[in-house]
Amino acid sequence: MFWLCPPHRLPPLVLASASPRRRELLERVGLSFRVSHADLDEEPLPGEGPAALVERLALEKGTVVARGVAEGVVLSADTVVVLDGRLLGKPRDAAEACGMLAQLAGRWHTVYTGYALQGRGTWATTPPRVGHETTRVAFHPLEACQIEAYVATGEPMDKAGAYGIQDGGALLVRALEGDYFNVMGLPVARVGRELAAWPCPAFA
Repeated sequence: MFWLCPPHRLPPLVLASASPRRRELLERVGLSFRVSHADLDEEPLPGEGPAALVERLALEKGTVVARGVAEGVVLSADTVVVLDGRLLGKPRDAAEACGMLAQLAGRWHTVYTGYALQGRGTWATTPPRVGHETTRVAFHPLEACQIEAYVATGEPMDKAGAYGIQDGGALLVRALEGDYFNVMGLPVARVGRELAAWPCPAFA
């Protein structure tokens, strides 16, 4: 990759996520990887804030997948939307999606994405690297008919906060402060630099 300085090289990468958006982001920047994922209970622990939640879930997802990886680095992530201190995850049905979007309409909210990188085999040269990014997003005011029409597309159903900024949900967004790609589900620039700095095995 263009940001790598010789003689450094990237580790074999495993994406521990079923998200098509995360796969798309890694492909866009030219990273080679394979996909494996694990389903976990994503409920927050008592008193757990959004930053701690997304970092914990990212690490736990990656740890499960890493058990089946012999060599390379496992990348995992988790995203939540926060409005007035309340977590908005993926909607369970169309009614909940409409309710989430009605709450977000005309207001600012914050998107938290946590990530974890864990080395395996000869690439286990450093402890897991865990972090998160935040992005503030403002929605336009929305009429009920606009919300219902967007939900009817089916797009909101597998997304935290019930919208996808990279698709039709872009029409909902009035302003953004921070990393756009973080809202898609992965702070790809930060993760890319973490990978570029990953220590190579001694024999590499």
